[in-house]
Amino acid sequence: MNMTFLQELFNNITQRDALLRRKHPETQTPDHGQLVKACQTLLASDGEASSIALASRALAIYQRLSDAEKRSFFTRLSEDFAADPNHIDDTYQAYQTSRNNHTLQALFEACEPRRQELFRRLNLASGGTYDLVKMREDLLTLLRDEPGLAPIDDDFAHLFSSWFNRGFLMLKRIDWNTPASILEKIIRYEAVHEIQDWNDLRRRLDARDRRCFAFFHPAIGDEPLIFVEVALYKGLPSRIQPILKGEEDGWVDTDNADTAAFFGISNCQTGLRGISFGNFLIKQVVQELSQELPQLKHFVTLSPVPGFAQWLAEQQHAEQWPEVVRETLAELKLPDWQQDKQRAERLKALVRPLAAYYLVDQKNHYGLPQNPVARFHLGNGAELHRINWLGDISAKGLTQSAGLMVNYLYVLDDIERNHESYTAKAAVACSNEVRDLARRARKLAKGETTK
Repeated sequence: MNMTFLQELFNNITQRDALLRRKHPETQTPDHGQLVKACQTLLASDGEASSIALASRALAIYQRLSDAEKRSFFTRLSEDFAADPNHIDDTYQAYQTSRNNHTLQALFEACEPRRQELFRRLNLASGGTYDLVKMREDLLTLLRDEPGLAPIDDDFAHLFSSWFNRGFLMLKRIDWNTPASILEKIIRYEAVHEIQDWNDLRRRLDARDRRCFAFFHPAIGDEPLIFVEVALYKGLPSRIQPILKGEEDGWVDTDNADTAAFFGISNCQTGLRGISFGNFLIKQVVQELSQELPQLKHFVTLSPVPGFAQWLAEQQHAEQWPEVVRETLAELKLPDWQQDKQRAERLKALVRPLAAYYLVDQKNHYGLPQNPVARFHLGNGAELHRINWLGDISAKGLTQSAGLMVNYLYVLDDIERNHESYTAKAAVACSNEVRDLARRARKLAKGETTK
């Protein structure tokens, strides 16, 4: 009863503050200076009830700022709400004099930027968590031109990694009975294969051969964090268009399916970029599907290869490849090349080995696979299983992936071993077929025959 009373009290304070703002609205657009003052007042507050109202007011001011004023506010956050160097020096000297837990904790607190405590207090407001996610989304749009704001992003990432850890995430199945407000967001947030309309969504949620799951967080209500679309299948799928149209060659009803094919994983909140949910999502969905449909034998993706077409275009000018390779790759620039059977077969014999080489051998500056989708699934413990020629012949698929799609296979008994090997050695777990394709590409680079 006491907790209920306190919660109602805090809610009433927040609602009263919002009511007063509606009753006496600001007549002028605020500037960042007003927000800075509101934030300073919030940090100086020593009462939880008053802090809730102050946090609500500060977030309301932020939402009314122009883009230019938001930029100025972030600059002030970087400069005025950083850690105090003099205070750090004093506490460090105290720690050197007396090395104990008390002085260590004081040093730790001194090194923390003031804005982290500010974000914690802003989070007290009703809806504050989601408002902070949207605030970081604004920040991310500025980082390319304002690299000096990166420490603020580090603070957001540090806090969000705790606030959105696996213990707080709720897995929910999305079906046709899910509230319309959430279904509308699924349509809007789909980032891999655009959902055309409500009929298209209904087909993707058909309980006979489809599943869709999403992670939610209690602090942001019905806003999904990430969702995955699954097709129940017989065998391993190789093409996405039949799946999207509901005309799968391997279509079966639920009882006869032996494969769960993950064909779309979409992150919904730009402000949570870099906060990993997908690895938890796939592993939990595998568990859910295994319990519901114990006859399932294969858990596999049908994934795009973003960036591969651009990489191929760069290889047309790379001297490491024989001239015949570069000439053949130039045919990818021809319109409707995929409709010419002879040309398509000629490109298939070259592009599939190059795709294996790209996914297995090409690394970024961290020594990890260059392709982001490969990093995601291999880091989760999947195996690079099969490269599918003309798996996606949509304009997007041809433009970003040269029409290829990849099956990443999740073998339950191998996931942990693959994950550990990838983490420790950046080792790419792959099938013999993919390994042979990569070997052919290496021979091409040396001018050797591939036969």
